[in-house]
Amino acid sequence: MTATTTTPTPTFASLFGAIVDNVSTVIHGKVPEIQLAVVCLLAEGHLLIEDVPGVGKTSLAKALATSLECTWKRVQFTPDLLPTDLVGVSIYQRSTETFDFRPGPMFANIVLADEINRASPKTQSALLEAMEERQVSVEGRTHPLSPPFMVIATQNPVEQEGTYRLPESQLDRFLLRLSLGYPGRDAELSILDAHGATEALLELRPVVTTAEVLAMIDAVRGVHLADPLKAYLVDLAEASRRHAGITLGMSPRATLQLSRATRAQAASNGRQYATPDDVKAVAYAVLCHRLVIRADAAARGLTAQRAVAEILASVPVARVS
Repeated sequence: MTATTTTPTPTFASLFGAIVDNVSTVIHGKVPEIQLAVVCLLAEGHLLIEDVPGVGKTSLAKALATSLECTWKRVQFTPDLLPTDLVGVSIYQRSTETFDFRPGPMFANIVLADEINRASPKTQSALLEAMEERQVSVEGRTHPLSPPFMVIATQNPVEQEGTYRLPESQLDRFLLRLSLGYPGRDAELSILDAHGATEALLELRPVVTTAEVLAMIDAVRGVHLADPLKAYLVDLAEASRRHAGITLGMSPRATLQLSRATRAQAASNGRQYATPDDVKAVAYAVLCHRLVIRADAAARGLTAQRAVAEILASVPVARVS
């Protein structure tokens, strides 16, 4: 079988590397996580960064947004945040006797939803239409969102007071979930040097244009998935649904998004075709937040990470020629 005409080029690899290198000047010692964040953008997905305070969740989101010559907005989610604060509102103009729509921060290429679990479920749900359909509906009118469009949300899984747990339907809209963790010793020393006299994030400048981002996204769509690899993805989904320790396995949306992340991962490696190794490289970030572990299995020590490992081990690797 032949691949489609739009394929990754050396320019793709150089642009991908430029974004990663630019963000790495702010986030030290976390290159794999930065690469996955860029993969999420190019796979047309949304990113959830979940970790304890102070490890760079918001800095990663800001650095990625700043590295692109795109519009971006940051929204600090709080309990009193209203849906209209996100999507916008129509204001009556007495002079013209008409309603004038004032778009909210959702009308940006990249939206940083900081501490998303602090907003009420009603406000959280305002993101669903935008994340899934790239549009928002206000007072019966639909307003499309300009591509590229990406939501980068952060949340602290430790502090639960004054927060609202994200429902499974919302989690399923996020293509990837990342956890940065604490930096290594050398990386933390680099942080002290980089954030000494000047603030690295304030000096960051865009390294790719909006047109280049759209071209990279188009190239990812053209990455070839062979039929055996598609069957491998479906087999993984079925294995997750049959797993004895899992209450809720992969949805069809999860299978589709795993395929998109696989394409982007392959393109980031300079290939116009995907392999099982590409699937495994993104599987944990794509799947762990979607699986619901049975209470008795969790009591025996089963985690989402371990469940994904068991699923990958149980399904024969596809042979892609």
